[in-house]
Amino acid sequence: MQQAKHIFGPGSNVKERMVTDYVVLRDRVDALKRLGLKIGLTSGTFDLYHEGHSRYLEKAKQDCDFLIVGIDGDEKVRERKGKNRPIVSENERMEILCHCRHVDLVFLKKLGDPKWELVKTVMPDVLVATAETYKPDQIEALKEYCGTVNVLPPQAATSTTSRIRLLLMTPMEEVRAKLADVMNFLDNFDGKGS
Repeated sequence: MQQAKHIFGPGSNVKERMVTDYVVLRDRVDALKRLGLKIGLTSGTFDLYHEGHSRYLEKAKQDCDFLIVGIDGDEKVRERKGKNRPIVSENERMEILCHCRHVDLVFLKKLGDPKWELVKTVMPDVLVATAETYKPDQIEALKEYCGTVNVLPPQAATSTTSRIRLLLMTPMEEVRAKLADVMNFLDNFDGKGS
């Protein structure tokens, strides 16, 4: 019961809302389902968190009572996006998501986890994905483990990857100014204001 107070309480309660173990996750999901809550699941990298991420998570939460977000671990991101990614570490990305009002629990997806292990563990009422996440045949296959699969269009005109490319093509003085803006944002985002 005390754990539920931390998860549903008014604070960010980062330690209670960040999960890295499938057994712990299964126990929490079972308890939530016994309460009759409709469980939503989505996942992604969420590197250099931006407005598209916020809009996406808000839409993901609209069809469920409790939203679980899987976040790709650093090694998994590096394998898929290259050695210089992610920009923001997995622990920081997980904590940032814990401060988002639409996110109820964050789970770390590690390199080497079995395919669709998070989906199979949660068996969500609603799985939310982008069109780039799964192919149509994969969406059909995933329906075995989910109530429904909602595919959302991109929620922003740009992505983290395109922002990084822009930084790489920008003259160094502009890069320094943009990095100063990012650092200022990160310095001010300590969780006390959320």
